[in-house]
Amino acid sequence: MKDILKILGTWKFWKELFIMTAGMAISAAAVYYFLLPSKLVVGSITGLSIVISNLLNAAGLSIKVSLVIVIINAILLLLAWLLIGKEFGAKTVYTALILGPMVDMWEKILPIDTLLEAGQTSLMNDAWFDLICFVLLLSIAQSVLFHINASTGGLDILAKIVNKYLHFDIGACVSIAGIAICLTALAINPFRLVVIGIIGTWINGIALDYFTASINRKKRVCIISPQYEQIREYIVGTLHRGCSLYEVMGGYSGEKSMEVQALLTQNEFSALMEHIREESIHSFITAGNVSEVYGLWNAKKHEK
Repeated sequence: MKDILKILGTWKFWKELFIMTAGMAISAAAVYYFLLPSKLVVGSITGLSIVISNLLNAAGLSIKVSLVIVIINAILLLLAWLLIGKEFGAKTVYTALILGPMVDMWEKILPIDTLLEAGQTSLMNDAWFDLICFVLLLSIAQSVLFHINASTGGLDILAKIVNKYLHFDIGACVSIAGIAICLTALAINPFRLVVIGIIGTWINGIALDYFTASINRKKRVCIISPQYEQIREYIVGTLHRGCSLYEVMGGYSGEKSMEVQALLTQNEFSALMEHIREESIHSFITAGNVSEVYGLWNAKKHEK
């Protein structure tokens, strides 16, 4: 009980709770305003739920899509808890269980019927535009949630399991599993809409990888300079980051020098470049983007 109260009293808990709630509100809006009216089945648990709900309704059983989403997610949440970890499982329990109610929330706050003009069957009145809007909103929400070790539930859980144990790109995992779900839409949709759904799933994977890489992106900086010690002191003492020193030899001059390598955020890289300019430090600098960092990256920040 004390541990729970301690967690509830932290800024990190409330910040991540707000992020998860906002992310799921965006996901629910994407589902309600773009996915449901167009009857597109993009590779997701929501898409599978649409298929199941339509089949059950055709059989005379009136079950809402939001209820089917909750049932399927409840099964997958057990897998998340057992295979990925308690933190991911607990966060995903929250996000998955509020998706269905949030879809209903948007229906009450701003019914889509009030936004449709005469003759429109969906918000954009075009399957491709509906698809693009849905994928962009969902990908942004997914990448933000993955960044704090959470997910939107459903298919994201399966993708996270594959990503953790096989180390495939998270976007590729989403695409492969999603395409399999898209094929179930043949039971309720014409072939044209199924193909659109498959393309949308593929775009979702690409967009998810792009947004995830953008959030996680770091700068790998390599600096060769006779004033390497001054650069090292700034990185360690001011930026509170680690760095590595390597002895290098110029291929043209044959002279030996020292190279400083560090992984920095974009803001830290900008601060370092400003420091080098202000101090007139003679240097040769190369920098590249890194989208994945493992190990003790945040240790210095926590100590600070």
